[in-house]
Amino acid sequence: MSFYRDLRDVLQGPRFRRLFAVRLVSQFADGFYQAGLAGYVFFSPEQHTTAGQVAAAFAALLLPFSVVGPFAGVFIDRWSRRQVLVWSTLAKAALAAATAALVWAGADGAGFLMAALALLGLNRFLLAALSAALPHVVPHAKLMMANAVTPSCGTAAAFAGAGAAAGLRLLGGDGATGTALVLLGAATAMAAAAPIALTLGRAELGPDLAEQPAAVRAALGRIAGGLADGARHIWSRRPARYGLATIAAHRLGYGVMTLMTLLLYNNTFTAGGVAGFAGFSVALGASAAGFLAGAVATPWATARVSTDTWIAALLGAGCAALLVFGLPFSPALFPVAAFALGVVSQGVKVSVDTLVQRHVDDAYRGRVFSVYDMLFNAVFVAGAGVAAVAVPPAGTGAAAVVALAAGYGLVACLWAARARAVRGGGAAVAADQG
Repeated sequence: MSFYRDLRDVLQGPRFRRLFAVRLVSQFADGFYQAGLAGYVFFSPEQHTTAGQVAAAFAALLLPFSVVGPFAGVFIDRWSRRQVLVWSTLAKAALAAATAALVWAGADGAGFLMAALALLGLNRFLLAALSAALPHVVPHAKLMMANAVTPSCGTAAAFAGAGAAAGLRLLGGDGATGTALVLLGAATAMAAAAPIALTLGRAELGPDLAEQPAAVRAALGRIAGGLADGARHIWSRRPARYGLATIAAHRLGYGVMTLMTLLLYNNTFTAGGVAGFAGFSVALGASAAGFLAGAVATPWATARVSTDTWIAALLGAGCAALLVFGLPFSPALFPVAAFALGVVSQGVKVSVDTLVQRHVDDAYRGRVFSVYDMLFNAVFVAGAGVAAVAVPPAGTGAAAVVALAAGYGLVACLWAARARAVRGGGAAVAADQG
């Protein structure tokens, strides 16, 4: 009930309502577009999706968040944020319409992926501008509740957009015409956010635009230097270094398994199309349930055993799940593997987040987590790229599953050894802080 009460409170402000409407319409359109893009690239029958195509699609979907994200804030602190909202929504609409035209014309190669990449990169500016503008439309006393409710509502709008796209695709069919219709619908929704943004004043969302372009170049240099400082600080703090190395190893494996799952549901478990999308959705839902279970179980577990021991147990369970539920390549067992890996993924991430927060200096924490966020997506894409080479088009890569299980087992043993060393005495604990 608190969520709805907080939302009702902040909606009393007319300027907040306008900015909130821009967010809802924009994220609805994002969900619409991403569902259309994913359905076409991964599950459209005429695509005959290869591992390389799937890996390229993951790169288009995720790399903008890794590459553009750290630098977006520099520009939204220099440009009119109202104008960022207007022009980014219009540019996204134009790019979405371009991808629709390319799909309809059958030109779905490099140009198609580059247009999608540019659109998703622009989205970082839009989302960052929405967040930065919020203090200008909400009283200070209500800012906390506004920050709590707006991302949740935006996510719900994105899911609604994805559902609307699925319905429109059923009407338009599985072919290129149906996909083009979905992408054009997304373009229309994106464009609709611009006139809403125009109801706010040009300077109403900030910032102070007095600084010169030279200041922008200096700020960009400081960001690059700050990321390097964060990476050096991580390296100097052993628990944080081990934690991020573990996240990197896990996300690499998770990227391999995600691509493998897409190939299995598209080319082996089903004939692709709607059936493939439905089967993959079941596995995705199982993974999401695992994420929730991992998030709930981790605080309970780490209150009873050390974080090192819990990470070792999770990775050991991941090794076993891959061999028992993944290796048979059974459509009945694969969702179980997806659930188990979801538990491992979220449990390890929550644990590593805590390690990093505990063992890095507060003055470096923002830069460290910028490095962390970039690593999180980039290594996942790298895993998809590895799978594109190592996994056959059918998705039945037994050698890849065994190699991943061995990797999970090895890292689990390293964490178990570390837990024993920490329990062994004060010297180990002292070294642990280095």
